[in-house]
Amino acid sequence: MSIIDAILTAIVEGLTEFLPVSSTGHMILLNHLLGNGEDEFTKTFEIVIQLGAIMAIVLLYAKRFLLRFDIYLKLFVAFLPSAVLGLLFYKIIKTYLFNHWVVATSLILGGIVLIILDKRMGPSIEQTDDELANISFKQAFLIGCFQVISMVPGVSRAAATIIGGMFNGLSKKSAAEFSFLLAIPTMAAASVLDLYKFEGTITGDQWTTIGIGFVVAFLTAIVAVKWFVKLLDKHGFTGFGWYRIAIGVLFLLFAGSQL
Repeated sequence: MSIIDAILTAIVEGLTEFLPVSSTGHMILLNHLLGNGEDEFTKTFEIVIQLGAIMAIVLLYAKRFLLRFDIYLKLFVAFLPSAVLGLLFYKIIKTYLFNHWVVATSLILGGIVLIILDKRMGPSIEQTDDELANISFKQAFLIGCFQVISMVPGVSRAAATIIGGMFNGLSKKSAAEFSFLLAIPTMAAASVLDLYKFEGTITGDQWTTIGIGFVVAFLTAIVAVKWFVKLLDKHGFTGFGWYRIAIGVLFLLFAGSQL
């Protein structure tokens, strides 16, 4: 992976991490198009730089939730389902699901689900004062169960958790913000686990590549988060659903032509 490829991948990660379009899926598809294949380092790079985007959330939301230990406990409860199942199925997921065929298919199916759900759920309820802080432990756990689905690349962690939040009575904005915060322990754990289980040795040049990707993802995510909350609250999921379907279909057609 060249430095230019790393920067392009990190920009895509930062822009898509908090959108319901699957940042991991976009990175896998991009690296396939760039000719980087699906080697172990590329897979690890795609996971670890997501932590850079997550650090944007730490910066943006630190003032609101820095000393809110009740929120931390609820995030921990929401994190547990993915933590347990992620440990159990890590090898299977990374070996068999991190490929462009799974991603393209997941994008299409997920897009259809988003469109249907957006129509059935109707307009979002208005966010009430301190709604996010008043989430119950039961709601947090159920949102965490929705997050488990996103372990399949292409599903989108953001989409799964935001929809999970809305199904549990949250407004779109509060569901999105809880999804952002839940990304912090989830992606931190995923990054640490992947680096620990990396088969081989990461060279100095590769660490430099990861560092550059981390910073670029962080900077682009700051912009994306502020834009996304306003867009989601106003327009919902339908546009993202059609986008997912279009990208998935185009990539399947392209990949099929290369066989």
